[in-house]
Amino acid sequence: MPAATDDYPYLSGQSWFSSATHAASVTPSDTTDLSDVTRWLYVGTGGNVVVNMADGSTVTLVGVASGSLLPIRVSRVKNTNTTASNMIALW
Repeated sequence: MPAATDDYPYLSGQSWFSSATHAASVTPSDTTDLSDVTRWLYVGTGGNVVVNMADGSTVTLVGVASGSLLPIRVSRVKNTNTTASNMIALW
């Protein structure tokens, strides 16, 4: 699968404060990128979230609360060690 598309540099007239125009359910995977790099990640059921950031680094967000909207640019939500669920990618 191709790498996640990062269209943020090309969003004419939009800023970080603009609302999302797309959304998709997230299925955590250790091998597959999201279709697009997120602008935000919604976590429906809290827990740990392991992500590949847009810059390629990997980070574990520990104890994310249910209902959190995280303003992070991620290309992948990893399955291993992710305990949160019901996530939605917004871009």
